[in-house]
Amino acid sequence: MTYRKKALFFIVFDSLIVLTAIYTSHFILNIQSSYSPFLLLMSVSLLIFHHLFSWIHKLYKRVWAYASISELMAIINSVTFSIGFVGLIQFIFYQDIYFRILFVTWMLHMMLIAGTRFVWRLYRMDLKERVNKKGNRTLIIGAGSTGTMIVRQLVGKNDSKLNPVAFIDDDMQKHLLHVMGIPVVGGIEKIEQTVNKMNIENIVIAIPSISKKKLNDIFRECSKTDAKTQILPKIEDLMMGKVAVNQFRDIKIEDLLGRAPVKFDDHNLLQSIQNQTILVTGAGGSIGSELCRQISNYEPTKVILLGHGENSIYLIEQELTNKHANIEYITEIADIQDKEKIKYIMQKHKPNIVYHAAAHKHVPLMERNPEEAVKNNIIGTKNVVEVADEANVDTFVMISTDKAVNPTSVMGATKRIAEMIVQYMDKISKTRFVAVRFGNVLGSRGSVIPVFEKQIQAGGPVTVTHPEMERYFMTIPEASRLVVQAGTLAKGGEVFILDMGNPIKIKDLAKNLIKLSGYSEEEIKIKYTGIRPGEKLFEELLDKSEVQEKKVSNKIYVGKSNVHNIDQINYFIHIFDSINKEELRGKILNMASSNSMSRTIKERVL
Repeated sequence: MTYRKKALFFIVFDSLIVLTAIYTSHFILNIQSSYSPFLLLMSVSLLIFHHLFSWIHKLYKRVWAYASISELMAIINSVTFSIGFVGLIQFIFYQDIYFRILFVTWMLHMMLIAGTRFVWRLYRMDLKERVNKKGNRTLIIGAGSTGTMIVRQLVGKNDSKLNPVAFIDDDMQKHLLHVMGIPVVGGIEKIEQTVNKMNIENIVIAIPSISKKKLNDIFRECSKTDAKTQILPKIEDLMMGKVAVNQFRDIKIEDLLGRAPVKFDDHNLLQSIQNQTILVTGAGGSIGSELCRQISNYEPTKVILLGHGENSIYLIEQELTNKHANIEYITEIADIQDKEKIKYIMQKHKPNIVYHAAAHKHVPLMERNPEEAVKNNIIGTKNVVEVADEANVDTFVMISTDKAVNPTSVMGATKRIAEMIVQYMDKISKTRFVAVRFGNVLGSRGSVIPVFEKQIQAGGPVTVTHPEMERYFMTIPEASRLVVQAGTLAKGGEVFILDMGNPIKIKDLAKNLIKLSGYSEEEIKIKYTGIRPGEKLFEELLDKSEVQEKKVSNKIYVGKSNVHNIDQINYFIHIFDSINKEELRGKILNMASSNSMSRTIKERVL
């Protein structure tokens, strides 16, 4: 029915209601026929005022199938104002106001208008409930405004596969009450009991501002059941109109990180990167490629994509070129161990900022191949650092790792030595040299997550080295933005560290991934394999000698710059080829140890 036809229908229908209310009130109060001019005056004036105030309060433009308190208030206002003005007309013509007639007419008018409007909503609700009873029985966690909105959406959709049957809410004042006809059965401690008792098949977490800790608590309780658990879309996606409120998504492992994602200063990033030439080493890797994506959002003039793997460099170039037509992307296939090639590239493009992401990062592999870690992480970094100094680069940002703190692995030790090179070079160069240190990155090539996912797909078991193993985690975009932010904060010589909250037990991560994949721990077992060579139970982000309490930006700390003797590192590199491979690991760890920096060169490397 078109709007015009619908409005005409309501005008005729409401006119009948108005006349019915007037004549019924006269009949109830036994008004004599001698009052017929009075009756006519009331009828005409109430018809006019009713339609006037109905138009003002948009009663003819509302969708009554979804009527709520606002619609009821519009009806109350329209009827009350209409009766009030009829009383004014009575006073003008008769110098009196007949309150009894007005009151009875008001009651009948209100009952008939509201009743006929809301009966359609009740019919629609009953129809939807009958349809939705065939859907999956669903538990809504959160009986606030968002939860009730979701229930209204689910009840109002014929094709909804979810049938909300209960609420969970920690607000004790709501317990044992009904919201939109659905009981609030208790707090999150009642999740498992409710799912079993009410045969719940789906759980929807409807708390948009939920903290990471609270989400973890809820998910832990949901994990005790077989119900499928989903969550409301991100608030920003709802506000941007990308998704509807009833388009739930599966919980991702990123949602369960023990802290909120860090936000950065976009204004300073834009000022620092806009119209600049940027070079990224390791641009085809998981971190390097995301660095290129983040940098591209701040309008650089040119981005040099430098990497050793041709296919990965080609893929990131194609992706960025298609998305940012106004930025010039240049690919350079080169190995950072080839100093002359790196020098040629730097002199050719003259970058303003260099982000050094190229490195070997796999702990067990580097334990078995320490010479390759030295070549790439130490010698390669030294090459890029020295060439950046010669090319008068403004800012050089090296990506490091929490494994560089009191290192017990070859990978961590070589990254620590690379940090020493960067910090030393800052003291003798006009270029600002800094390092950025963070924990494990979810989804990166060296992350444990892809390994767990493959093990789950294969039917298990999921292998965890030790039940007490803990690590810090962050997402790839967040890690990359931290690196970019460090370039804007750099004064020279710093080691920037993200405030990563509390570490997460690897076994808990494995359990969550198993549940998120739709399995139970009975179906996919967890197997403990023992700590591998070079691994620590707990990682650190700062050595005691580096601790500096003050933050330089939101959630970003900076470690104190330590003075290092570059001669020790140079001597090690000079004799590197002559060092026996079996002895190499010990010498690398010895040189990287912050407690042995005062020893002589001979004691450290021979």
